Amino acid sequence: MKKRFVTLHEAGHGFLPWQRAMYKLVEDCGQALDPQAADLFDREANVFASEVLFQNDAFHHMAADEKFSIWTPIKLAKKFDASLYSSIRQYVSKHEKCCVVLVLNPPELIEGDGFRCTLRRVIASNSFLAAFGEHPWPAVYTPDDELGRFIPVAGRKSSGKRQTALIDRNGDRHDCVAESFTQTHQVFILIHAVKTLGPPPFLLRAA
Repeated sequence: MKKRFVTLHEAGHGFLPWQRAMYKLVEDCGQALDPQAADLFDREANVFASEVLFQNDAFHHMAADEKFSIWTPIKLAKKFDASLYSSIRQYVSKHEKCCVVLVLNPPELIEGDGFRCTLRRVIASNSFLAAFGEHPWPAVYTPDDELGRFIPVAGRKSSGKRQTALIDRNGDRHDCVAESFTQTHQVFILIHAVKTLGPPPFLLRAA
């Protein structure tokens, strides 16, 4: 799946006319592309690859027909032959709901029954960014943390839906729901504000 994205990325360099012309120019001159320009071109090629992989708005429309859940992009990943990470990123970043997903590195076992997970990256919807801004997410999570309790361990794939809360940029508290999933390579914790979806039918309260 990653190989397919890389193939589409490279195709983007050749398909985008301004990139094709620039790369031909620097190749003919025997020079290298400026690092800032190369970084911009790589990001443009990533966007191209993502749009082709997820067939523009096809993924978004199919996701909109399903209930809001971490399982929706997981299911759609198979249909679009895409990785779980890229599918979950596509799902959250383009969703109209106030939601965010934390991508964590796999749990590292520590002495006793504990573990620690480090934060890899955060992906948020536009409405989440508008309400919460750059939320101060912890860099490390353990079983003693509120969100750390959602991390599935001991062979479990998911924690189920559980209640939590977040404070927005104005200091107001928002009731939220979190659910997690792991396929061993990384852990995803999807969080959404309850008021954007209405009350969920069943929740497990965090201990």
